[in-house]
Amino acid sequence: MEGRPTEDHELVERAQDGDVSAFEELVRRHQAVASRVAYLVLRNEADAADAAQEAFVKAYGALGRFKRGAPFRPWLLKIVTNEARSRRRSVVRRDALAHRVAEQRPSGEAAPSPEAAAFSQEQREEILRAIDKLAERDQLVISYRYFLDMSEAEMADALGVARGTIKSRLSRAQQRLRSLLPEGMLDV
Repeated sequence: MEGRPTEDHELVERAQDGDVSAFEELVRRHQAVASRVAYLVLRNEADAADAAQEAFVKAYGALGRFKRGAPFRPWLLKIVTNEARSRRRSVVRRDALAHRVAEQRPSGEAAPSPEAAAFSQEQREEILRAIDKLAERDQLVISYRYFLDMSEAEMADALGVARGTIKSRLSRAQQRLRSLLPEGMLDV
């Protein structure tokens, strides 16, 4: 069918067959999410951009080991996560954490009042501070689910665990997060 967008699996197969432009298209498609994932681990934009770029280089080098027909995004995000974790471990002194949560796009509703927006920002910052107190494993599962809106299957692939493990990890991470916040603040 002419005019339909090329699917990821088609681009991966072309890239595996040596088509560099196909891999470049995969990079364009997944650059934003790769950078967000790296940021969730590193909490630093510059380091996240470097980690995402290096992850794409590693993914390109590993294309021969990628299973044709498998979903590309979770495989890539696993590489990004591992690269970001590796970079974080190598950092001796971490900069002060600067938090950003991707803003939700307006859905046609009226803009909130300045007071409501300020209160909402304060809540987000309090939630992010609480997330930072969690173990890395809990941070990742919460971030993947609620900041990146990944499905359980995508999370399982990206983290290299069974789908049932994701359900239990997410449930425990939510409980731990709730225990760090004022009652009723977090309705996840």
